[in-house]
Amino acid sequence: MDRIRLGFALTGSFCTFAKAFAAIKSLTAEGFDVYPIMSFNSYNLSTRFGSCEDNRKKLRELTGREIIASIEDAEPIGPKKMLDALVVAPCSSNTLAKLAWGVNDTPVTMAVKSHVRNIRPVIIAISTNDALAAASKNIGLLQSQKNYFFVPYSQDDHVAKPYSAVADFSKIGETVRLALKGEQIQPMIC
Repeated sequence: MDRIRLGFALTGSFCTFAKAFAAIKSLTAEGFDVYPIMSFNSYNLSTRFGSCEDNRKKLRELTGREIIASIEDAEPIGPKKMLDALVVAPCSSNTLAKLAWGVNDTPVTMAVKSHVRNIRPVIIAISTNDALAAASKNIGLLQSQKNYFFVPYSQDDHVAKPYSAVADFSKIGETVRLALKGEQIQPMIC
């Protein structure tokens, strides 16, 4: 069986990068061929969760590939049919909004736009402090779109951050396998 070519795009929810890296490690161990993609912010910003240089180094080490970090490098994903599926994890509310409304002004949004032209699955692993507030309409829009699949998510701190939700990154692989069959993993909201 051919290895599944999986794009893995990181956006600016830096607090979940460690979970994203763990998911990538698991996916590569399972035999997925992972292609790393980063938004401008995730590629260029250092935060209290790690330096951009360390994040880029870790991503290259985990995947054995150079990072797609420009709009120009992301655009050929669709025309060349480079990927079987594309994961966006973490997917910030900013990226959710752009995807929901067709804005493609980052390497990640261009990768998704280019990829969906081939009617192939996009798997979203949300991580946002306003999932149950301003971002909820964009989550709803994407959940109603064909070929968008969501990694199961739940509130991460209902007391201190009642509108916040984060995907269960340990379920990315299972979500991808089902999405490749056209099925949404259930339950989607835990």
